Amino acid sequence: MLSIILCLLLAYLIGSIPSGLIIGKTFYHTDIREHGSKNLGGTNTFRTLGVKAGIVVTSMDILKGTLATTLPLLLDTDIHLLLAGVFAVIGHMFPVFAGFRGGKAVATSAGVVLGTHPILFLILVVVFFISLYLSKYVSLSSMIAAVASLTYALFFANEDKPLLIVLAVFVVFIFYKHRANIKRIKNKTEPKITWL
Repeated sequence: MLSIILCLLLAYLIGSIPSGLIIGKTFYHTDIREHGSKNLGGTNTFRTLGVKAGIVVTSMDILKGTLATTLPLLLDTDIHLLLAGVFAVIGHMFPVFAGFRGGKAVATSAGVVLGTHPILFLILVVVFFISLYLSKYVSLSSMIAAVASLTYALFFANEDKPLLIVLAVFVVFIFYKHRANIKRIKNKTEPKITWL
């Protein structure tokens, strides 16, 4: 029981690493929570600090989820890899190291999928960029990719109950964290990208 608690706590702490805050303050002397959407995720990093910082932060946030899925194996703990991933995503959304003001669950959730179902991860990357090309909305594309992940699981992996449950949880997380974006999309005030 102690090893399970330790594993989930470590997963949460890994997820809590505030990539955007670290990169922003260390290399740009900027707290991205004071700019743009005031969010710690990759999208706000792109908008606030530029492409290089955005790529680094997004990659770090993805890898947090992937690393968390390896903890049950590294610690020889009898829990599902996806459960550790869920705790990393919770840490990313509500990081103890950043006053519980974190990201919107997208990149770290994607990292969990990468660590457990890499083919699905690649499919979702394609879905995300097709949606982004058509809509120009990062937030909408993130939500569409989340729904696509659950749709894929329902049709092609419905015997994998843990995957179905966790992807459903991720969809709820992502839509919850994008409440303001949904309102702005409806009001046509959500920022669009200009580079694709």
